[in-house]
Amino acid sequence: MILPACFEGKERAARLEALRAKAIGCRRCAHLASFRTHVVFGVGNPHARLLFVGEAPGVEEDRLGEPFVGRAGKLLTSMIQAMEMEREDVYIANILKCRPDMPPGTPGNRKPTQEEMKACLSYLRTQIEIIQPEVIVALGATALEGLTGLRKGISAMRGAFLDFHGIPLLPTFHPSYLLHNPSLRFKRQAWEDLLLVMERLRLPISERQRGFFLAKS
Repeated sequence: MILPACFEGKERAARLEALRAKAIGCRRCAHLASFRTHVVFGVGNPHARLLFVGEAPGVEEDRLGEPFVGRAGKLLTSMIQAMEMEREDVYIANILKCRPDMPPGTPGNRKPTQEEMKACLSYLRTQIEIIQPEVIVALGATALEGLTGLRKGISAMRGAFLDFHGIPLLPTFHPSYLLHNPSLRFKRQAWEDLLLVMERLRLPISERQRGFFLAKS
């Protein structure tokens, strides 16, 4: 039996909401559960063809309960818009749903441990199963490690698709890396990765888009 698209959309949204409720009550990592302000489940279109995966919430994400809302999130939004899409068209999630705990008064964020990522990964796997994206983009080496177990630098892995249970997976730079390394070369490499994604999704690409971040002759 083929379900109408509207029914399927409501079913996906309902399944994601049920999973969100489960994640909100999760205490698999007691130290993270006691430290967090919000569980940062994920946001976007249940029918998204494209899924972006980061590593873990930061301080702003923990405060607001939504992924990628700080400076890196604003840059990710700009990258999505450069693809002629909006945040509402894609889905955005993290390997970890809780902000990694930090000593009191310590600024910044820390990398999730392998144990924390393993404990939380089932939520992301189920999100992927529900959404059924056509392409996944891993933002940064930690996201790549959490999804695949590969512990390799993004510079060595970007620019080519991997396979994630039958779904093309493209590693690229995390937006925070681009903020800290704002050279034209890295911006162009990240954009070339997004062009590969657009091609895989059969999205139109203008000559203007192909020329983004190229050095002026």
